Amino acid sequence: TTNDENQVLNQRAFSVYVELSGASSWFEPAILEKSDEEFEKFFKEEPRLEEFRVALEAARIQKGHVLSDREEALLSKANEVFSGPGKTFNFLNNADLKFGTIKNEQGEEVELTHGNYTTFLESTNAEVRKNAFETKYKPYIQFKNTFASTLGSEVKAHNFKALAHNYESARQAALSSNQVPEEVYDALVKVVNEKLPLLHRYIALQQKALGLDELHMYDMYVPITGEAPIKYNYEEASKATFEALKPLGEEYQDILKQAYDQRWIDVAENVGKRSGGYSSGGYATAPYILLNWHDDLSNFFTLVHELGHSAHSYFTRHTQPFQYGDYSIFLAEIASTTNENILTEKLLEEVEDDATRFAILNNFLDGFRGTVFRQTQFAEFEHAIHKADQEGQVLTSEFLNELYADLNEKYYGLKKEDNPQIQYEWARIPHFYYDYYVFQYSTGFSAASALAEKIVHGSQEDKDKYLDYLKAGNSDYPLNVIKKAGVDMEKEDYLNAAFAVFERRLDEFEALVEKLGLA
Repeated sequence: TTNDENQVLNQRAFSVYVELSGASSWFEPAILEKSDEEFEKFFKEEPRLEEFRVALEAARIQKGHVLSDREEALLSKANEVFSGPGKTFNFLNNADLKFGTIKNEQGEEVELTHGNYTTFLESTNAEVRKNAFETKYKPYIQFKNTFASTLGSEVKAHNFKALAHNYESARQAALSSNQVPEEVYDALVKVVNEKLPLLHRYIALQQKALGLDELHMYDMYVPITGEAPIKYNYEEASKATFEALKPLGEEYQDILKQAYDQRWIDVAENVGKRSGGYSSGGYATAPYILLNWHDDLSNFFTLVHELGHSAHSYFTRHTQPFQYGDYSIFLAEIASTTNENILTEKLLEEVEDDATRFAILNNFLDGFRGTVFRQTQFAEFEHAIHKADQEGQVLTSEFLNELYADLNEKYYGLKKEDNPQIQYEWARIPHFYYDYYVFQYSTGFSAASALAEKIVHGSQEDKDKYLDYLKAGNSDYPLNVIKKAGVDMEKEDYLNAAFAVFERRLDEFEALVEKLGLA
C-alpha cells in the first residue's frame, strides 16, 4: 500500500473495470424487459444458451431492481466515486497510521503493527497487553472524526445504491445479490442473542482461570494456559496441513501440494503490506494467499483457513465454465472454516496430554467466540448504522461510539466504563466497508461445524457431497448448493447444532480447568 507505482496500476485496473461495467450495463435491462415467453424462446432458438441459463435467470431475479441501460451506465461510472471512502480508509489504516512503540515482555522497545498486535494481546504479561491495547487505539481516537466520515460516507453509498435500485434497504439489496433471504440474517442474530449466556459463561471461566480480579477487553485473547504448549513455525505448519486435512481425500491433497510447490503463499509481514490473511486471484490465475505470519497455533489455523478459500477457488475454476467460475460470498466462508473445524477435530483426536488438549479447546472456543459471536456483533452494528442513516441520523463519532459500546457490553458483559477504548473499535474494522459481509463469517462457521462432523466422522458420500459443493461455483443458487452438501441454512437447526458443539467443548474445557487446578 506504500508503493506509488503499484497504486497507479491498481487504480488504472479499477478504472478499466468501471469502464467495462458501464459499457456492458445495457445487458441486464435488455434481459429484464423480455417477457417469460420471449426469454424461453431464446433457449429454443439457440440450445447452446442452456449452459448460461442459471446466470441469465439470476439476472432476471433482479426484476424491478434494474434501471434503464443509461441509468445503469451512470451508476456503474459512479462506482469509482462510491469506492472512495473505502479506499481512503484502506490507505489511512494500512499505509499512513503509525502506532508507535511499546515494551515487549523483555522490556525492549518494539514498533507496534497490525501484524504483531495480536501477539502482544496474547502475552502473559498483563502490562504488555494493556499497553498494546491502549497504544493501538490512540490514532483511531485521534482521527475519530475522519473515520466517522469515511464510514458514514460508505454507509450512505450503500443506502443510495439500494434506493436507486428500488430496494427497501441496503441489507435487502446486498443479500438479494446472493439470493439469500433476510430471514437467514435475522435468524442468526436471534439465535446468537439467545446463546449469549454461553459466551458470558466462557468469559467468566477465562477470568477465573487467569486469576484476574477484573477482566478487560485486552485480556480476551491471552491463552488461559499461559504460555501455549504448542507453537508452529511456517514450515512445521505447512507440513502439518497435509495430515490435518487428509480426511478431504487425495484430490484435495494434490491442491495443497500445488499451493506449496508453486509458491501461492506470501508469508512474511512487510512494511505497507495489507494486514490480515486473504486468498485472492482470478479465473485464469492461481488462488494466491496473503499472510502475515507469526509462530503460533492461531496462525496455523489462519493458514488452513486461507487454504480452504484457495482450494474452493481452484476446484470451482477447474470444474466450472467461466460464467460459473466464481462462488457466492455467502458460501465462501464455509469452505475456509470447515478446514478450521476439521483441524480442531484432528488435533483433539490425536492429542495425548491434558495441557495440549486444553490449549486446543481454548483455541476452538476463542475461534468460535471471534467468528460466530463477534462477527454477529459486527453484523448487528452494521445493520444498525445503515438503518440509522436511512432514518436521517448523522453518523458522528459520538453516535457510533455509544452504539458500539452498548453492543460490546451486551455481548461480553464487561462494563463500557471500564473499557473506554473499545467504543472506538468500529473505526479500525475494514469489513464495515464490505456491504453486509460480516454475518457470513458467522453463518459460514456454523454450517462448517456441521460439515466438519460429517467429513471426519461420516461416510464417503458425505465427503463426496462436500467436494461437489466446492466444485459447484455459481452453477446453482447458494442455498441450493449448500443444501446438497447436507446443510439447510434456511432453518435454525444448523445454528443450534453449532452451539451444541460449542457447549459440549465448553463443558470439557471447564472440567479440564478444574482438573489442572486453574480455577
